[in-house]
Amino acid sequence: MPQPGQGQPPVQQKGRGQVRQQQAGVTKPRQASVAEQRARAAAQKAQQERFAAEAAAFEKRRKTRKRLLIGGGVTVGVVALVAIWYAAASPKNVTAQCTDKNNVIVDDDYCDENYYRSHGGYSSGGFIYIGGSQYRYNYGGSGAVGQKVSGGSYTVPKGANVTTKSGTSVQRGGFGVSSGKSSSGS
Repeated sequence: MPQPGQGQPPVQQKGRGQVRQQQAGVTKPRQASVAEQRARAAAQKAQQERFAAEAAAFEKRRKTRKRLLIGGGVTVGVVALVAIWYAAASPKNVTAQCTDKNNVIVDDDYCDENYYRSHGGYSSGGFIYIGGSQYRYNYGGSGAVGQKVSGGSYTVPKGANVTTKSGTSVQRGGFGVSSGKSSSGS
């Protein structure tokens, strides 16, 4: 007697509720039971809740990130504003040097109000006249006594602390002419 599975087809029982073959487009699925319907509905509800929770978490992270970026931008803006204000408000230190009419650096005494007045000099239009010679301050230039001044300007920079090389503070009077001095500690 042959063994099952060795050449003979298996015996198929015909009965109610059994499907012998399923053909695409012809065979219709059975209707889901009440328990299966409840399980599908519960799974679908759980998936919707999970999606809603993920969307809420994403939105919360997005808002937090946006607030941090805005806060960071505001902070950078405020810091820049304070830096600009500080740079504009803090006076620059400028060195003034007394020069003659040939732009040669001379001793600072020639531009000192007390000195030129005691020697019969006077000032007019930013120039100091002593005995036929004229002198004036150069602001920000460089060089040594006896040399021509290099660079600088003959106009006082606005908002600058102007001092001479000897440490005397030059107060503006007119077009940069010294109208008084105060010693910085000697």
